[in-house]
Amino acid sequence: MRVLITGAKGQLGGALQRCAPSEAVITAVDVAECDLTDTAALRDALRRAAPDLILNAAAYTAVDKAEGDEAIAHAINADAVAVMADAMAATGGKLVHVSTDYVFDGTAASPYSPDAARNPQSVYGRTKAAGEDHVRDSDILVRTAWVYEAGGANFVRTMIRLMKEREELGVVADQIGSPTWASGLARTIWGLVAKDASGTFHHSDAGVASWYDFAVAVAEEAHALGMIPRIPVIRPLTTADYPTPARRPAFSLLDSRATRAALGDEPVHWRTNLRLMLEEEVQLG
Repeated sequence: MRVLITGAKGQLGGALQRCAPSEAVITAVDVAECDLTDTAALRDALRRAAPDLILNAAAYTAVDKAEGDEAIAHAINADAVAVMADAMAATGGKLVHVSTDYVFDGTAASPYSPDAARNPQSVYGRTKAAGEDHVRDSDILVRTAWVYEAGGANFVRTMIRLMKEREELGVVADQIGSPTWASGLARTIWGLVAKDASGTFHHSDAGVASWYDFAVAVAEEAHALGMIPRIPVIRPLTTADYPTPARRPAFSLLDSRATRAALGDEPVHWRTNLRLMLEEEVQLG
């Protein structure tokens, strides 16, 4: 099976490579090898790789910057997806496209199901929703949220850096979701591929947290591992206290029950996976 992984140097792209089954012949590309804003270059890369399967882990994820950079965000998050889907339609291959909780408006009172109505509230969310529209019924669409990975650019590693520098932090407490370890997400994606699944799936780790709860857990776990010298004071903030150009969903919980049923496994609590990630971070030095 020839597999093309985009976003190879990102958190999920790296995890997909590390978790790949032995029978997968991987071609992994990032912007240096294939600029997704260049349609001709993308089509050329697809011809050269001739994949049976594309795992599209690439995205324009600078949520606030996207508010003033919509054309580039749309080119990466939507137009490039159309090119990939068309290529797989022409060869009989399959596209696995990864999307986000930002396609929802964050006003729900219970976890969003895969078929829930979308209502994005930001440029990032709108461009990701547009990308979803290019995914065929025979492909796989996987939505996720709050992703982090050892060695990546993410909330966990930012918190650890700040906790080393400061004695007090303020973190938003009125946005709710479930932190998601990229390694677990990658295993779910490969599992869906192995099942020859199709359709829309959700994946996030089990449990519920605010960004404040997540920060407190990071502090406790990192301190226990000797990664920070002390647990700082962490103050809860409201979204209004921390204004950003792009509106964040206040509620980002995703209903992953159908995904777990399809794979026949059980969800892992986010704090368990946080501990595993931090242990990896220690090993990386």
